[in-house]
Amino acid sequence: MNPTSPPSRPRRSWRLTRPRPASPAALVLSLIALILGLSPAPARAASLQEITGFGSNPGNLRMFQYVPDNLPADAPLVVALHGCTQNASDYYGHSGWPKYADMYGFALVFPQTTSSNNLNSCFNWYQPSDYTRDRGEALSIKQMVDSATSRHGSDPSRVYITGLSAGGAMTSAMLAGYPDVFAGGAIDSGVPAGCATTLSSALTCQYSGVNKTPQQWGDAVRSASGGWGGPWPRVAIWQGTADFTVNPSNATEERDQWTNVWGISQTPSSTRTLTGGTTQAVYNDANGRPAVETFSVSGMGHGLAVNPGSGIDQCGSTGTYYLNSICSSYWTAKFWGLDT
Repeated sequence: MNPTSPPSRPRRSWRLTRPRPASPAALVLSLIALILGLSPAPARAASLQEITGFGSNPGNLRMFQYVPDNLPADAPLVVALHGCTQNASDYYGHSGWPKYADMYGFALVFPQTTSSNNLNSCFNWYQPSDYTRDRGEALSIKQMVDSATSRHGSDPSRVYITGLSAGGAMTSAMLAGYPDVFAGGAIDSGVPAGCATTLSSALTCQYSGVNKTPQQWGDAVRSASGGWGGPWPRVAIWQGTADFTVNPSNATEERDQWTNVWGISQTPSSTRTLTGGTTQAVYNDANGRPAVETFSVSGMGHGLAVNPGSGIDQCGSTGTYYLNSICSSYWTAKFWGLDT
């Protein structure tokens, strides 16, 4: 996670490059193909694209998107936040989320920060000017959601957010600050919302963990939400037991935070063992529907759980902070109901 104090932010103007006109040779070849009745080349498959002009962007972030071909109207939208020293392309390439966007039919938004915002390219989850509702990076991410839902006709009631490490901590902050925007979230190797307000307190949260009562943690969310009364986002919490970068106790505090917000017990309704040495605990709401789920991955260090392969429940590719264990994106998508 490694937060650092950000330098002052130069504002940038990001512009799309105008497409080059087709060359005369290409036009001739196209004409010959039409005359001979040849089939045209297939349309280029969906890919990661940068989007500019998505709002006032007070957090000086960049917006990237992945939109499957033939995306239906009213499809869900998932926002995915990278960790420190990473970028949108890293998360797109390793996390496995594009596989499920294609399979289940939803759009993806990948916000990206840079070293001009934070020396380690971390989202500034511990800085009130960036994590508070309608300020800084938080507002930039909210503007990306607004832009994407308008652009793609996404269902505003099915918007979700996930992130790794500092991206996971920022996910906590976004869920707390915008419970009216996000139907669900997934915090991967992150910390609870409201854990830190300075760099020094962020380091304490990260390495040692901070112990508070469920009520105190829940109050932090209720305060950040601006008086929101529900419904609250459904939250998945992922944590490796051998994580020496983010203390695993943070997962317990996150569970306490969101079960308290939901007004439910900190005792799980059910537990089971999944692949990769993963223990899943489910905390149901008053209607018997999962409201909070925790996934504890035995022996996993700091990173996002992936499981390369072609199976439906396999995804992603290994790399720095992408660890072969279980496909967290698959289980998160199932928890949110994206597979239905």
